[in-house]
Amino acid sequence: MPARRRLQKVHDMNIVTEHKISGEPIDKAPKRPVRPVLWFIIVGTLLAALVGGLVWFNYFRGQMIQQFFANNKPPPTAVSAAEAKSEVVPNLLTAVGSLVAVHQVDVSADVNGRVTEIKFEPGTRVEAGTPLVQLFDAPEQGDLANYKAQATVAQLSLDRAKQLAARQFGPQATVDAAQASYDQAQAGIAKTDALISQKLVRAPFSGDLGMRKVEVGQYLTAGTAIVSLTDLSELWANFTVTEKDSGNLKVGQTVRLKVDAYPGRTFEGKITTIEPQIATDTRNIRVQATIANPEKILKPGMFVTTTVVLPDKPAVITVPETAVDYTLYGDSVFVIAEKKEADGKTSLSAVRTFVQTGNRVDGRVEILKGLKAGDKVVALGQLKLQSGAPVSISTDPTPPIPAQPPRY
Repeated sequence: MPARRRLQKVHDMNIVTEHKISGEPIDKAPKRPVRPVLWFIIVGTLLAALVGGLVWFNYFRGQMIQQFFANNKPPPTAVSAAEAKSEVVPNLLTAVGSLVAVHQVDVSADVNGRVTEIKFEPGTRVEAGTPLVQLFDAPEQGDLANYKAQATVAQLSLDRAKQLAARQFGPQATVDAAQASYDQAQAGIAKTDALISQKLVRAPFSGDLGMRKVEVGQYLTAGTAIVSLTDLSELWANFTVTEKDSGNLKVGQTVRLKVDAYPGRTFEGKITTIEPQIATDTRNIRVQATIANPEKILKPGMFVTTTVVLPDKPAVITVPETAVDYTLYGDSVFVIAEKKEADGKTSLSAVRTFVQTGNRVDGRVEILKGLKAGDKVVALGQLKLQSGAPVSISTDPTPPIPAQPPRY
């Protein structure tokens, strides 16, 4: 061993160990920090354990939820059921139109004149020939008196001429002249009577008067409306149908009418006129039905919905109107299907079935395709259903046919 190293060793052995103020030896070496790689390993392990725990928790929760819904089925939905029936539906052709009076006119004077007397009360019923308005006719009355006087003189002259001619004391020419004078006087009387009758305006037919449109002292020109006169005992219902439906119409077919003024009431009449030509602009044909109006509650100008009763068609399947669900994807109903469970019990489910619908009559709908007679369908409560949902038949009665079925 070299001498220098031996001296250093002896020196180290002889040095008295000093202490820090904290009590630790001065020559104690400091601790070295943990390497960064070790820290990364520890943190990565913890993060992997955390992520794995979250994944396992989500998987476990999904399994529990699935098991819960698989074992916890909702109770069946209570619905009202109705049976699809095969029945003969009335074959009806509907249209819209208006009412027109068979006899209706605005009474007016034939000649000019001043009103001297009004002989009627507005809103009353009058008979044919009843005087309504008197126009000033004093000049005509004077002419009538003149012509009557001339007729009297002409009659006397004619009688004398005939007597003289019969005795051969006068020529036949005198008789002819007297006869001509008498005839002229009679013609003047007839003409003046006609002028006087024109100055007295009368009702042309029996009916109900409207509001008065003239006053005493008013000067009327020929054609000026005095009052409206309407016969309400019988009306016409004018309506139009399409060209393709014109072949089903015949004179004498029954027509049912409904008006907004009397909801729930139906009036009946008969087709009396079918226009012989079809309008070229609309391709529609005009039809006129005559309606008796004994109660006089129907008025000209009313808007009416007309229904022509056509010959019956073969029987079709029908269901209540409330059973059909109308959507953009098509019309459908929920058919109630029976199914045997594993425990032997019978369960009911509602299956959506698309159908082809026809006309709607008295609260029922024609089903042209998709159902057969005897099928049970959901009539009320389908808004809460999905196809295949379990249902139970409610003890409540099926919905009644509405008092006023929708207009079709």
